[in-house]
Amino acid sequence: MTILSVLTGCQSLPPIQTVPQVDLPRFMGQWYVIAAIPTFIEKAPYNPIEEYKANTDGSIATTFSFHQGGFNGPFKIYHPTGFVVPDSGNAEWKMQFVWPFKSEYLIVYLSDDYQHTIIARNKRDYVWLMSRSPNMDTQTYNDLVAKIKAMGYDISKLRVFPHDHANKK
Repeated sequence: MTILSVLTGCQSLPPIQTVPQVDLPRFMGQWYVIAAIPTFIEKAPYNPIEEYKANTDGSIATTFSFHQGGFNGPFKIYHPTGFVVPDSGNAEWKMQFVWPFKSEYLIVYLSDDYQHTIIARNKRDYVWLMSRSPNMDTQTYNDLVAKIKAMGYDISKLRVFPHDHANKK
């Protein structure tokens, strides 16, 4: 191992910039997870959907659901809670699956029409590309993947998740 590779490996990437402002009521609702560098719970998800609802206490009730391993596979559902970080323009959240642990959740891209979003983490370990529709045209997908790559992610780890919502609730 050379000195250069040791030094390069020690450099950290700059923090990922969030969008300046998120209109929370507009962001709430259903998002189809089109692609991700997935967490351990997202093993072979089919029809993955993330849904957000504002709680009266300011937290975000989140429902993440999918079928495991196939369109007719076992249905999985998780209910983490999101906590908006004050003074972040509503673009930085802490997501809690298990008390007392909270994970970073950064809204780093949001289309003007609130149809597409990218959720990232400064560790560059996980990322989610989501849409209001289960289908995304190739050009939009490629543009968003380019944004993910520009943030310093290894896009070879990005997995496209299959969606077929015909005859599904």
